[in-house]
Amino acid sequence: MKKHHNIIIAGAGGIAEAVGLLLTEWSDVIPSLFIGNRTQDKAKKVAEWITAGTTKPCNIQDFHLAEEGITPEMKAIFQKADILLDCLPGSQAPRMAQFAKDYQMHYANLTEYVAETDEIMALAKDAQTGFLLQTGLAPGYIDLLANGLFQQFCNDFGVDQVDKLELKVGALTIHAVAPHYYGFTWSPVGVATEYLKDAIVLRDSKKTALPSLSERATIIIDGIAYEEDLTSGGAADLPDALSGKVSTLDYKTLRHPGHYAWVQEQLTTLGNTPDTIKSLQEKMEAVIPHNEDDQIVLYAAVEGKDATGILRRREIAKRIFSQKVGKHQLRAIQTTTAAPLVQAAQLLLETPHSGVVLQSQIDPMLFLNGNYILPVYGKV
Repeated sequence: MKKHHNIIIAGAGGIAEAVGLLLTEWSDVIPSLFIGNRTQDKAKKVAEWITAGTTKPCNIQDFHLAEEGITPEMKAIFQKADILLDCLPGSQAPRMAQFAKDYQMHYANLTEYVAETDEIMALAKDAQTGFLLQTGLAPGYIDLLANGLFQQFCNDFGVDQVDKLELKVGALTIHAVAPHYYGFTWSPVGVATEYLKDAIVLRDSKKTALPSLSERATIIIDGIAYEEDLTSGGAADLPDALSGKVSTLDYKTLRHPGHYAWVQEQLTTLGNTPDTIKSLQEKMEAVIPHNEDDQIVLYAAVEGKDATGILRRREIAKRIFSQKVGKHQLRAIQTTTAAPLVQAAQLLLETPHSGVVLQSQIDPMLFLNGNYILPVYGKV
């Protein structure tokens, strides 16, 4: 940040912690932070954790973010805040976005939930402030990486259409054991949701929905074999933005080999359960441990013919591990999710924006080389 801002962080989980720490450690001018959560004790612990972890002076206030309605304290904070960074579960996103609109704050969120994103787009279309949506790791960074790769490919090879655009991300443990070959490094409900809601893709240059987990394949990245399959949300708005320009586009989640077969067994056992997402989440949590030793594997590729008819392919792959920020060691999922959200905050606060801002509308190279992104992801 180039000047002082009042920033609300809604939520008190690991991502909220990382967002606050990155803002205090990596900003030229340190903002004042307001950490809100339905359980204020958790918000207080996050504020204390950030204060203990930063090497710079900071001003952080925790507050009670009521589950319903609005309190006088919330109103007072909303009235002086410049932006609300939403780190809450996706189901809460429309409510947080409404607060941002009502109190003329900028707003940025992380959620991959499609229905909630559509709801926010409707309410924010005439907003006076900017609403930058789905700006985490996936959706978020991976969409900008893929879109930037597409634009460079077209520019370098003199074309305006390509055959394939592939986006793949895995939040994985370093090791994996049978039978599930997995460990939770982020929200279990988020994992269950992306496995069960439809994936939005391009097929034959047309936007369509396909069932998640319906196109499993093996991919080798840096000599390591992973399984990939369709999951929901990660493509953001690229299927809309690139319809007619890309024949095949999809987002797939990377997993260690064997995991998807195990998930399929659980779904077969569940059958026609009324709330399949909740039931799958419970089944997974019963046997899959949470693991702090994590890594992020991401991959983007574009393939198509150049102006002379030669088939060409370009790929970018990265593996990102735990990183020390200030005095704290952050997990890979924390830094890779928080950095794009903080970069989005700077974009909204320092350049004129109003209404909805989607991933395809951001200058990819400018964003990917931002001062909060580079220390985590490196140069493209």
